[in-house]
Amino acid sequence: MLFNSLEFAFFLPLVFFAYWVMNDRYWKCQNGLLLLVSYYFYACWDWRFLFLLIFSTVLDYFTGLKMHSAQNKKTKKFWFWLSIIINVGFLGIFKYYNFFASSFADLISVFGFEANLFTLQVVLPVGISFYTFHGLSYVIDIYNEKMEPEKNIIDYSLFVSYFPLLVAGPIERATHLLPQIKKRRFFNYKMAVDGLRQILWGLFKKVVIADNCAEYANLMFGSTNDYNGSSLFLGAILFAFQIYGDFSGYSDIALGTSKLFGIELLKNFNFPYFSRNIAEFWRRWHISLSTWFRDYLYIPLGGSKGSLYSKIRNVMIIFIVSGFWHGANWTFIIWGLINAIFIIPSIVLKTNRNHLDIVAKNKVLPGFFELIQMGFTFLITTFAWIFFRADNVKHAFSYIGGICTSSLFEKPVKFPSLWLCLFLLFFIIIEWNGRQSDFAIQRVGFNWNRKFRMSFYMLLVLIIFLFSEKEQQFIYFQF
Repeated sequence: MLFNSLEFAFFLPLVFFAYWVMNDRYWKCQNGLLLLVSYYFYACWDWRFLFLLIFSTVLDYFTGLKMHSAQNKKTKKFWFWLSIIINVGFLGIFKYYNFFASSFADLISVFGFEANLFTLQVVLPVGISFYTFHGLSYVIDIYNEKMEPEKNIIDYSLFVSYFPLLVAGPIERATHLLPQIKKRRFFNYKMAVDGLRQILWGLFKKVVIADNCAEYANLMFGSTNDYNGSSLFLGAILFAFQIYGDFSGYSDIALGTSKLFGIELLKNFNFPYFSRNIAEFWRRWHISLSTWFRDYLYIPLGGSKGSLYSKIRNVMIIFIVSGFWHGANWTFIIWGLINAIFIIPSIVLKTNRNHLDIVAKNKVLPGFFELIQMGFTFLITTFAWIFFRADNVKHAFSYIGGICTSSLFEKPVKFPSLWLCLFLLFFIIIEWNGRQSDFAIQRVGFNWNRKFRMSFYMLLVLIIFLFSEKEQQFIYFQF
């Protein structure tokens, strides 16, 4: 069930109505309702993998209780590693087994050996990387005594499988979400309207920006040899907008949907393309994943402490692992490595903590130097995205090679439609204007006449309906 589908348009109001009808006398049943509809939401993708989700949930629930009641460190460590091995094992089997098998076969073929290794013909369970990380953070936090285990299995199960975040995040922490799940929630009109606004902007990002950019980007990446350098360059630029509109659009819809139920999820994007260096970009892009790796991998490795070598090593590890988390393909690993290389100079020069605040705060326009910084950061990010989008490493280098020719300065063989160019300009202006808010249109029109403000929202709705025929699946569903 896609967020931008008619099924979800019927599903959400029904759940919303049933949820708040319970609030007066049956509020303790609300979590049970959300859990049931979350399982239904997941089963709509493939009901068979619902059992895997439930197994992973039950495993981590009982692991938390067993670690907390363990009489000695050895027993506690046993339960901890049992959960880690099983969770990572499932992730490895479904997502990475074929990659390792084929990579090993390719390696030994270099030495003249041939291996006929068994590969798995299975579909990757949707959302497995996200809900696995939910459970891992919970188990790790209990092991490190940062929290006590949740005794109510319904509340814990809802934390793992809450439908707005189940398929593509954000990656929540038990310390943030569980307290909200456990307390009684009251309908907040202002919060609900804010949620509807965020859903609307998320749909605009996905349906109008991402899906329409995808049409051009897919053409360039699908027939790379048929187009000149300027066309391929535009294709890379439009993929950068596609992936941002697609993933941050999903996050906006997820966060907005959750607000309808009185629950605040972690912010996942903070206007990353207005970053002035790559370190700032990674503080603003996929925040829940970046902070997860920071807290559970980077800091345990030593973080920014120790020698310069240690700092560089730790940065390289988290970016390569982050790339590998995205998919079982060398393109993702190289994408992570490129971003590590980009960020290392700021580690060496100790400028990685610069630009902690939003660019041009309380100003209408950025300064000239800030504009150059944002432009350069966007370009190198777009370069890295080529590896993220390419089918394989050879394809990525072929695409880059196609750009780096004299045809880069020629007129594009194919140019994006006028409508798409206008929508991108509108999108950039609205995002820039709203960059100091949680999402771009959170405060748009607050000083306008109510009729003008409602007209703006209706215009967005109309555009979404008129330009929704190029439907594409959300990119991060494959991770």
